[in-house]
Amino acid sequence: MTELVRTEHRKTIFEIILNRPEKRNAINMELFRGLDTAVTTAAKTPDLRAVFIRGEGKAFSAGIDVSALLGLAQEYGPHWQTRMRRITDDFQGVLTRLERLELPTIALLHGYCLGLALELALACDIRIAAEGTMLGLPETKLGIIPDVGGTTRLTRLVGPARAKELIFTGRQFDAAYAERWGIVNYTVPSAELLSKGEELAAEISQTAPLAVGMAKRVIDGLADVDRGLQLEGWAQSQLFSSEDFTEGAQSFMMKRPPNFKGK
Repeated sequence: MTELVRTEHRKTIFEIILNRPEKRNAINMELFRGLDTAVTTAAKTPDLRAVFIRGEGKAFSAGIDVSALLGLAQEYGPHWQTRMRRITDDFQGVLTRLERLELPTIALLHGYCLGLALELALACDIRIAAEGTMLGLPETKLGIIPDVGGTTRLTRLVGPARAKELIFTGRQFDAAYAERWGIVNYTVPSAELLSKGEELAAEISQTAPLAVGMAKRVIDGLADVDRGLQLEGWAQSQLFSSEDFTEGAQSFMMKRPPNFKGK
């Protein structure tokens, strides 16, 4: 297990801990692979009733590490931009495996939960946020879309109109706002974040595990997530070849406003 992702097994709870606090748990390729390994380990661990995902340090996660985009050339070859469907499939696969665990998954959010980090949280069954946590899907400000399930799962959660508003604007919003819109289940003081998760896991543990697993399958089966993920991949493969994406990435790294031209 990579040190960028730690796991802890406490009785019936399996914790997956993002462990890159000096970078606000920004997600690079190594961390993402570690997350996938942790999910696989959770699936094989007997007698669990819940999986927690949380982050060390001052934030759950600030989202994708921009250097991870630069590292795509090493991972997928010099012409990686022509292979975006494969790349998107690989990224989506990790969060889909998390979503399809038959165990209840609970994301414990604090500090920041942006971009890919929010897509990770949306792949969980339940989200609990510390007061003041900032969330958002800022991808459109880079000239791309949330393509690791963010567009699909946010729409399933809050409906098309509200998903459009948050994705079109790319705005950040706090935990109280997220709770009002149903994006998080609970907002609690920071000191109570873990205990609230444990309280909920203890309540779930009083129910029949097979029934919980089947209920999760039925509820998740009501939405056509697979088609949504395919559409995300198709759209992103077009956008990564656009001039607007190049401008968005450059402006982000240079900390200047972008000059998008719709090309």
